[in-house]
Formats: sequence, C-alpha cells, structure tokens
Amino acid sequence: MRDDKVAPKAETLTTQQCWKLLSDTSVGRLAVTVDGKPDVFPVNYKIDGESLLFRTGPGTKLNAINDDASVALEADAVSVEFGLAWSVVVKGSAERIPAESHELNTAIHGLFPWQGVGKSHLIRIVPVTVTGRRFTLDASMTWNLPLNDAVRAGLE
Repeated sequence: MRDDKVAPKAETLTTQQCWKLLSDTSVGRLAVTVDGKPDVFPVNYKIDGESLLFRTGPGTKLNAINDDASVALEADAVSVEFGLAWSVVVKGSAERIPAESHELNTAIHGLFPWQGVGKSHLIRIVPVTVTGRRFTLDASMTWNLPLNDAVRAGLE
C-alpha cells in the first residue's frame, strides 16, 4: 500500500531530459551478469552521441561483457538543497571498441576512471531503452543518520 502523503512525487522524464542529466554527471553503476548472477560496478563514463563510453581493464567486468553483452547503467543524483532527486537507467548492449579504432585514440583522453592504470579497453553501451524519473522530496523524507564511526570514516 502506498501512502501518497509521504511518497515522493515522481515525474517521468523524456529521453532528451535523460540524456541531459547523464551529461551532467560522469559516474554510474554498470550492471552485468557474472556466473548467472547480477553484479554491479561503478564506472566513469562519457556520452558519445546517443551512446555511452567507458574504459575498463581485464577482469570481471570485461569477462562478463564478453560472455553476455546485455548491460544496464544507472546514474542518479540527490539535491537536498533543492529537494530533488533523479535516476536514469540505460539498458542495451556493450560493444568493445577495437584497439586500432580511431575512436579509442580520441575518446580515451577524456575518460578518467578512478583506477586509471590498466584500463585500456574502451566499451560503448548502445542503448535499447533510456528511462528516467525525477522526484520531488520534502523535509520529512530526508535521512537523519548519526555520525557513527562508519559514516564518519566515509566523510574523512
């Protein structure tokens, strides 16, 4: 049962609004299938036309993409100051861009993953769907978390 008095008001975003929000940030969470189970990884991405690019190195993400190119990427943001939150989900297929590709040489310069060493594979997400929601928050929905040791450590 949904209580409309406390549930945030959701606005369905247009595809154009979703792309604008995706261009305003560069960090998302990539969902892939690993050994038949979902797994999620943070990635730094850039928009290229109506697709997304990110760099990765050898390992779980790349193996998962090689096994099953179906992926989803979610990006979001919350602004307590303005009482807004949004979430955009891109579902599609991941394509490896060959090392000899001109795109790799031009795009790689603008992508700076958190762990930049060894991220020599460029991946393009070709969307099938791009959907998003924007939520209006009010003060009753803010999270009041005590600054315990774990929270404090994340802020330091």
